[in-house]
Amino acid sequence: MAPRKGRNLVAQASSLCHQGLSCDQGGGFVGEMKKGRRSIRLKEFNYDQPGAYFVTICTKNRDSLLGSIKEGQLIKNDIGRAIQTAWEDLPKRFPEAALDAFIVMPNHIHGIIIVGAQFIAPTEGVINHAPTLGEIVRTFKAMSTRRIREEIYPHFFWQRNYYEHVIRDEKSLNRIREYIITNPLRWSLDRENPHAKGRDKFDLWLASFKTKPDKAINI
Repeated sequence: MAPRKGRNLVAQASSLCHQGLSCDQGGGFVGEMKKGRRSIRLKEFNYDQPGAYFVTICTKNRDSLLGSIKEGQLIKNDIGRAIQTAWEDLPKRFPEAALDAFIVMPNHIHGIIIVGAQFIAPTEGVINHAPTLGEIVRTFKAMSTRRIREEIYPHFFWQRNYYEHVIRDEKSLNRIREYIITNPLRWSLDRENPHAKGRDKFDLWLASFKTKPDKAINI
């Protein structure tokens, strides 16, 4: 069940922990901005602004390296556990950002990242900016890849791109939370499952967002 409306997002995140999700209080496929590659982010949308974003990151070739689904539950292996740890460590690197619902699936992860507002540094009034969504995702991928390659599996790779969706309002936020929570139960319909037997209505709902929002939900 999704958290009740009207509560602070970071506080709501803690209520998800008992459902097997990672919780921490601390649009479209997005390119890594490599030279010669096309970015397919939402044009003219400011990803530096405060707000909540739904992110999906897949393993290279969508290989199921992170665990397996048994009776509607994900059984994480060592790689999956290392990835969850890397996610939970993100607020140590980015205190201005916060994490909400998160789950590891056999070949991908889903998570909600809340990008914070700009803040004023304590020395000489220098204005710093909160990290962008892209910086947070790149750091997560680098941290988890390094840990996995050094300790578990030297040939691990993430897919170069990642999927992001700008969360427009609280109704969308709660629907995405529910999807993350129930994702293992929906594995047979998951778009990332190479053996999927249908299409999840959630994917059809996400695909219905065709226009650039004015802003992400600011919580």
